[in-house]
Amino acid sequence: MPLPPPELPREPLHTRSIRVNTYVREDGQWDLEAELIDFKAYDFPIMGGTATRYAGDPIHHMLMRVTINDQFTITGAVAGYDAAPYGENCTAIAPDYQDMVGMNLLRNFRQVVKDRYGRTAGCSHMTELSYLLPTVAIQTMANQRRKEREAASVGDKTRRPFQLEGCHALRLDGPVVQEIYPTWYAAPKAKHE
Repeated sequence: MPLPPPELPREPLHTRSIRVNTYVREDGQWDLEAELIDFKAYDFPIMGGTATRYAGDPIHHMLMRVTINDQFTITGAVAGYDAAPYGENCTAIAPDYQDMVGMNLLRNFRQVVKDRYGRTAGCSHMTELSYLLPTVAIQTMANQRRKEREAASVGDKTRRPFQLEGCHALRLDGPVVQEIYPTWYAAPKAKHE
């Protein structure tokens, strides 16, 4: 369902686009390629007023690729820039993102990245882009994980599906779990009045 129309006329100001594509590699690992693009809907002065950034020209265009193994551990990382507001002063940090190698996307990843690349130790936009990787990796590996579970536990319904309790729709006392995962359904607790 789309958003309702705005109540008042409005003027566009800023657009941020984020896209992540994933790939299975021949070596059995996966590449996650993330991209962030920012642009304004108006012209504005840059470089102390000596130049102009035109509407639609990217202010930020950051790219990141991480390679992960089947344990969600990063085995390769590369970052790059197609546009950055302060040129080489921004892009000089790109090689530092190779230090993501060894981090695990499912083990406190966002905090580890924040600790390593926070403030002046990294690029705020590149770091923010990396925060998307854990949930994208889970979506990427979902089909393989399902096949592995089916092969390992033909008919075994004793292991709770990992996604339960991961969001509002998959709460144990909700209608989705009641219908699709009845074994794991827990009736809602009565509210005290």
